[in-house]
Amino acid sequence: MKAVGVKDGSNRPELMQIPQPTPSEGEALIRTLRVGVDGTDREVIAGNYGASPRGQDRLILGHEAVGMVEDPNGTTLNSGDVVVPTVRRPPPEGANEYFQRGHPDMAPPEMTLECGINGADGFMCEYFTSQPEYLVEIAAETARRGFLIEPVSVLEKALELALSSRSSFQWSPETILVLGNGSLGLLTVSMLADSADVYCLGRRDRPDPTVDIIERLGAVYVDSRETPVTEMAAGYEPTDLVFEATGYAKHALQCVEALAPTGVGVLLGVPEPTRFEIDGARFHKEMVLNNKALIGSVNAGKQHFDAAVDTIESFPPWFLDAFVTTVAPVESFHDAFATGDDVIKTAVEFDSVWTDWLTQPLRVISSGSTGDTTVRQ
Repeated sequence: MKAVGVKDGSNRPELMQIPQPTPSEGEALIRTLRVGVDGTDREVIAGNYGASPRGQDRLILGHEAVGMVEDPNGTTLNSGDVVVPTVRRPPPEGANEYFQRGHPDMAPPEMTLECGINGADGFMCEYFTSQPEYLVEIAAETARRGFLIEPVSVLEKALELALSSRSSFQWSPETILVLGNGSLGLLTVSMLADSADVYCLGRRDRPDPTVDIIERLGAVYVDSRETPVTEMAAGYEPTDLVFEATGYAKHALQCVEALAPTGVGVLLGVPEPTRFEIDGARFHKEMVLNNKALIGSVNAGKQHFDAAVDTIESFPPWFLDAFVTTVAPVESFHDAFATGDDVIKTAVEFDSVWTDWLTQPLRVISSGSTGDTTVRQ
């Protein structure tokens, strides 16, 4: 079957032919529909994070997926069910306390495998197998955008942790600052713009499609070259909640200066190694005297996937059309890994037959001189 993966040390994705998997007892066979591409995939390809499965010299990519049950294989699933796989699986030595408690998203990296990222093959292939407990069933009508459920689930968990950290008193964020106008940042803005005053900080020149989306959602775009994070409180207003979605190490500390008293900063990005100086005493004092909090968050639990389904359904209808800029057939998968100012969110499509029963058919457009095609929503 066709799969998109990266060989150890190659630093580039390639189309591979690998055997179709046979489900073991307790597993179902899933036919892949779409798989999203994000910054983590690019980090893995570059060799900055992750690893191939034990005993292999290549990793099948993809952790943002949606598929359809091809063979239930005696599980509780039914043929034709549309499902979204969660990312984490038990390590080779078996389920540990985090999995036993039903919270694999809280496990440290060395106590879990991450499909398509670290130690386990992902879903960017025609078929994959999974136990039902690692699948989230969704409505057929949500299938086209199902690959977005995983990244939104990450935001659902981050918001839950932020609210939990303030549970000892009445707290509801009225102002929110999103650091980064990449795909995760834009999803955050869309998720929160109706419930608070949202600012999104980036480094794009107008005209720019991400700025257009931010402002159409009713949020305020802030150019960090004009107003850096440390000046947000003075230039606009102190912020109750900061979502850091850049992976820029300094933002983890700078966001504290943007926070209002009792504010919370949530860190989602994974930075590259870097060193810089800080005023540790000032940072410590600011955190203590103003009851501020910093929280790190990664991955998500099944309850966050369930919440993400409802959240995606609440997005304005126009948002997904503007946000998803390319859906490439697997034969033209390189189009989904392209970068540029007009690229926001991309995905690889493995099966387009299933779109016949969806309300809005896909449009196929040419991707350029190569003769390949790209599917646009």
